[in-house]
Amino acid sequence: MGRVAAAGALLAALLMLGAPPAAGAELSGVFQEMVQSECHFINGTERVRFVKRFIYNREQYVHFDSDLGHFVGDTPYGEEVARYWNSDQEWMEHRRAAVDRHCRHNYELSTPFLVERRGERRAERVPSGPALAVTL
Repeated sequence: MGRVAAAGALLAALLMLGAPPAAGAELSGVFQEMVQSECHFINGTERVRFVKRFIYNREQYVHFDSDLGHFVGDTPYGEEVARYWNSDQEWMEHRRAAVDRHCRHNYELSTPFLVERRGERRAERVPSGPALAVTL
């Protein structure tokens, strides 16, 4: 009986930690919700696109696209959520401003680190313009 109890405790722990069930097994009742933000930069910050995706159990149900300027439903439930969120104009202005607040701000912070490292090979830095090559 001790082995059965230990196996049951192990199974319960794995289900609580969110381990995927075996093929053909019932779901455990553990659900996952995720929000993913993406910034797409074209020609520096000249053209920036902000996309925020809302995902539930590995399925994207609604997303915000700054090129469109509003939420778009990807499932029937997502369409209802998008209608509700799009109806709040004050919140939509806040969401539209995310391009500047989130993307452009972070681009300015990370550019010195990312852009200056382009072309680095071992201890040599490849110049990006009229500057001279610098050997470290």
